[in-house]
Amino acid sequence: MAEIDLEDMEKYKSIIKEVACEKKVDPALIAAIISRQSRAGKTLNKGWGCTNTFGLMQILMTSDRCGHIGTDLWASKEHICEGTEILIKFLLRIKHTFPDWSKEQLLKGGIAAYNAGDGNIHSHETVDSKTSNGDFSNDVIARAQWYRTDGGF
Repeated sequence: MAEIDLEDMEKYKSIIKEVACEKKVDPALIAAIISRQSRAGKTLNKGWGCTNTFGLMQILMTSDRCGHIGTDLWASKEHICEGTEILIKFLLRIKHTFPDWSKEQLLKGGIAAYNAGDGNIHSHETVDSKTSNGDFSNDVIARAQWYRTDGGF
């Protein structure tokens, strides 16, 4: 899927790299989440996905936030920055909750928490059990590897 999304992802490459540099996050990881969450925008309807999620990174919108969303923000630097900050928050929460996990396990846990919430992460063996299609973190990591080696991220 990452390869299929590359042409559309190119539109956001400079923003992704800028946010990645500012937030000290691998740009390939951001691209991979965007690919998995919205297929680089192809699955969105005016920025909206299903289940009240918004933008390239499919941020869950609560009733107190919806009134502040402009229709042009779904692919903005601000949106990608917010999604990346949410990812960082979950990575830190998983690191705090599971201090003995390896770096790879922490990464998978943080990615899975981005999709399912950190309250649904209980062990590294079942990290994806509550994620979309039961494979979110593994799929995002595979896409990130592709974007890093073949996609120019």
